Amino acid sequence: MKLLAISGSGRATSTNTALLKSVSEIAGSDHRVTVFAGVADLPVFSPDAEQDPLPLPVRSFIDLIRENDALIISSPEYIRAIPGGLKNAIDWLVSRDEIIGKPIALLHASHRGDDMLAQLRLVLATVSDGFTPEAFARFDLMKLSPEQIHQTMLEPQNRSQVVDFLAQLTRQVAQIRA
Repeated sequence: MKLLAISGSGRATSTNTALLKSVSEIAGSDHRVTVFAGVADLPVFSPDAEQDPLPLPVRSFIDLIRENDALIISSPEYIRAIPGGLKNAIDWLVSRDEIIGKPIALLHASHRGDDMLAQLRLVLATVSDGFTPEAFARFDLMKLSPEQIHQTMLEPQNRSQVVDFLAQLTRQVAQIRA
């Protein structure tokens, strides 16, 4: 199964990107996880720019969405809301077929952020009937370096939680395809 893991952060040393990279490594041979950490590279969405040819970073992002069986999104909270870069990335998908019915699951790298998660769930449920809030896992990784996050995620209980999360997402994909 091909999974696109989207980091909602534009930071070079993002906790969310580090989490997704660890998930990619833990996933094993049953899943190929591609991490997309380029929300900051997408131009600001405008309906006027939705015409062909799309800006190259947008075209590449949309191609990744199309080529993968499901999406995993991990995002920080900024001012109790969805970060602008992630919301912008989602805005580029709103009027496109690639997101409709696409299975989407959430990972979260903090013990806080419930306001952002509620907003993100609302937005994702609006843009794709493939989003189910049950496909969710949370890890307390704040204030850890990417290297510390990697080591933390390799601990047996965290590795097991990732494996269970991926199995849940796999079941979600199978249900949607059935």
